[in-house]
Amino acid sequence: MIAPIQGFSKLTKEEKINWITDHYTHNTEEAKKIIKGYWNADQDLQKLHDEFIENTITNYYLPLGIAPNFLINNKLYAIPMAIEESSVVAAASKTAKFWLDRGGFKTTVLGTEKIGQVHFMFSGDVQKLQAFFTQVKPRLISEAKDITKNMEKRGGGVSNIELRNLTSKLPNYFQLHCTFETLDAMGANFINSCLEEFSKTFRNEAKIFSLFSSEEKNIEIVMSILSNYVPNCLVRAEVSCPVSELTDSGDDALKFAEKMVQAIAIAKVDPHRAVTHNKGVMNGIDAVILATGNDFRAVEAGVHAYAAKQGSYTSLTHATIENGLFRLWIEVPLALGTVGGLTNLHPLVKLALEILQKPSATKLMEIVAVAGLAQNFAAVRSLVTTGIQEGHMKMHLLNILNQLDATEKEKQTLTEHFKKNTATHSAVVEAFENLRKS
Repeated sequence: MIAPIQGFSKLTKEEKINWITDHYTHNTEEAKKIIKGYWNADQDLQKLHDEFIENTITNYYLPLGIAPNFLINNKLYAIPMAIEESSVVAAASKTAKFWLDRGGFKTTVLGTEKIGQVHFMFSGDVQKLQAFFTQVKPRLISEAKDITKNMEKRGGGVSNIELRNLTSKLPNYFQLHCTFETLDAMGANFINSCLEEFSKTFRNEAKIFSLFSSEEKNIEIVMSILSNYVPNCLVRAEVSCPVSELTDSGDDALKFAEKMVQAIAIAKVDPHRAVTHNKGVMNGIDAVILATGNDFRAVEAGVHAYAAKQGSYTSLTHATIENGLFRLWIEVPLALGTVGGLTNLHPLVKLALEILQKPSATKLMEIVAVAGLAQNFAAVRSLVTTGIQEGHMKMHLLNILNQLDATEKEKQTLTEHFKKNTATHSAVVEAFENLRKS
């Protein structure tokens, strides 16, 4: 049995590697070779990576691809995407090319409001609490001026603070519901710093509020934290064209459009389908968020909450056919940043933002939403025509061949073979074994 280790974080990087490979790997030297094989030869760059998180032993790479030819509001973009899943970048690129000659993508930022909350418990007179809040609200904002002044100079800051009574959901539970504008910063540190200052002022002022009893003065602050659910930090992306332009054959175009609309209608009413439908959307969104150094976990949580905002989980995308026009669109909450965090530190993140022509946070919202919509169009189009596996498995072919240790010549031969044949995993293995035997 492996004993717990004390002071792991205080070990050197080499000592950490020795301990983990000695205790948790079967082949210590092979494990060390793998770990060190992913180190960057540039020592300064490696040191930078080491300091992003704690207890670093190596780097974990994802492929960074480019999906070109995205026409967004009449401006052309090449979109960087960091993802491990086969066919995502190819699907996005194919969709971008498809819509390039059909007017491209149109986007609108509907809001940029972000949210934070001070959660507290109060068991006294609610009317006295409301009176206290009315009196203390200006002071909450003024006491946080040292934190907010630079953001305010740039046009952002605290938008509003509300007192919310949630005792119907949890006894004695109230919150300060706070809204913020953080401009090109994602703003997590800014918002959390403001909230902690609000809570301190709120608690201290309660102790001297004349209308409170001695018991009421002891307001219990439970926690102060931003929310990753940002339904008013919202962007819309859409595509549209005459139904007749959706396929090469006008006779098939209406049937194709109707099946697209039906497929999305199914995702609206069936949560089982909606989850997978929206996962396809997030293939595009997450890949761009990762490439630009943003927090994909926060976005994922907020987006899925938004998909369930009516009480049932449903499709993020919508489609209609009206007056001979096919229209597909998405509205999605995205709290993103193009300054601060990794955007100023990670060389590939800085390069990705440069490739995107150094967008503002709102412009990045538009680009990310487009990537999600493009991925959704590609996935649904495949599902209602050839099926998802034909294209996906052909893109996954090289992964299977690499697992089989195929030579370059074998890869070329089998790639040609599966241009004309169905590429299931078992079919690839069988073809590979037959090729080896021959």
